[in-house]
Amino acid sequence: MAEKIVEEMRPFFDPKAVAIIGATNKKGKVGNVIFENFRINKERGIYKGEIYPVNPKLDEIEGYKVYKSVEELPGDTDLAVISIPAPFVPATMRDIAKRGIKAVIIITGGFGELGEEGKKMEREIYEIARANGIRVIGPNCVGVYVPDTGVDTVFLPGNKMDRPKSGPIAFVSQSGAFAAAMLDWAAGEEIGIGKMVSYGNKIDVDDADLMDYFIHDDEINVVTFYIEGVKDGRKFIEAAKRITKVKPVIALKSGRTEYGAKAASSHTGSLAGADTIYDAVFKQTGIIRAEDFEHMFDLAKAFAALKDKLPKGNRIGIITDGGGAGVMASDAVARFGLKMADLSEETVKFLRENFPPHAVPKNPTDVVGDTDAERYRIAIEGFVNDPNVDAIVIIVLFQVPLLEEEKIIDILAEYQTKSDKPIVAVAMGGKKTDYYARMLEEKGVPVYPTPERGVRAMAGLVKYAEYLHRVEGE
Repeated sequence: MAEKIVEEMRPFFDPKAVAIIGATNKKGKVGNVIFENFRINKERGIYKGEIYPVNPKLDEIEGYKVYKSVEELPGDTDLAVISIPAPFVPATMRDIAKRGIKAVIIITGGFGELGEEGKKMEREIYEIARANGIRVIGPNCVGVYVPDTGVDTVFLPGNKMDRPKSGPIAFVSQSGAFAAAMLDWAAGEEIGIGKMVSYGNKIDVDDADLMDYFIHDDEINVVTFYIEGVKDGRKFIEAAKRITKVKPVIALKSGRTEYGAKAASSHTGSLAGADTIYDAVFKQTGIIRAEDFEHMFDLAKAFAALKDKLPKGNRIGIITDGGGAGVMASDAVARFGLKMADLSEETVKFLRENFPPHAVPKNPTDVVGDTDAERYRIAIEGFVNDPNVDAIVIIVLFQVPLLEEEKIIDILAEYQTKSDKPIVAVAMGGKKTDYYARMLEEKGVPVYPTPERGVRAMAGLVKYAEYLHRVEGE
């Protein structure tokens, strides 16, 4: 099964040759943007495969030969991207089947989301695909983005939308617009996305197929989903159980309310179903449910950095140089179902002996506003060695005058590397703080702009660790 799904999905992420059906030289048109994405990535040396534009009305685009029909395509074509009007897609699928192409991305909309006539076309396309061993992503989607191989079928041009750098996070979205906006946002936040798949109406390739594929993708540490509805519940559950034993899955499920479910139905034709059922399925399968977009990527960032260093329990130690921030973090510990660690007597003694009298050797430990980086080192050393502490949240207010910014960054990175306890950082502030936060993240410490978001991300790590512990005991 593993070899089959990996081989089926490979052309979507790393094709030998892509046919762009509906390619055009008209700037801004969907078929032109997709062609340009591949062309530019090939010129940059990122995309290594061939590019075959298909359009019966053109002879060449930007120096590339244009094929009049699918039948004329060279035999090495292993991926077809379709961006022609919906009524022409079924006939094109029959041509693709005759040509022997086994992977198809249908960007075109106007299918099941519009009613019965569209659903009829979807069924016809699916039957052609199933009879000929073709895998289909879409329709009604933006397709696939893989920065490492240069595959980019997102039809939003580069001057309108930035693309994120590569990283260990996979993002799968039913909504194409949400996928595009997320990629643009991730680029701005410098969050690395290894693979993005937008599957729209998912007549064939679905959540379960992608979960089974990502089990075997060594470049991906954590998989995130934006889901409006699941069509095959049993298939979804079985795939989810398989992948969550290997790597974390985070889901943002919309359509939670009656209004949202109705909107999902008209958007991608999804049957959103009772939200409580999704809650139960996620809990049963170990999928972590995100409350919103921000929460999903806060969790993903923590898992991407700390996947191999999960907490052994839910006892949290907090270190801060601002008392108020420590109080907020303590509230968040309770709010998200965690516990404040009871520091051992040895740790309290160690901190008291090495701190100045006005610092607070408790949990939260407050190194106070005249701290330097070495005082943080003492606090972290105490927490790392304390058997009563499972995970550490470190709040750094870079604004305090005596704190050497680069030195505290190096200290946090040092302990993130050598300690078996996960560390997340919180840095509150403006542009200067953001600058240092990026430096810290480059060194492997996930950083959050508020105590609540930092603690909530840590709660996700705890929750996943508890799930793994539970299934290992079954």
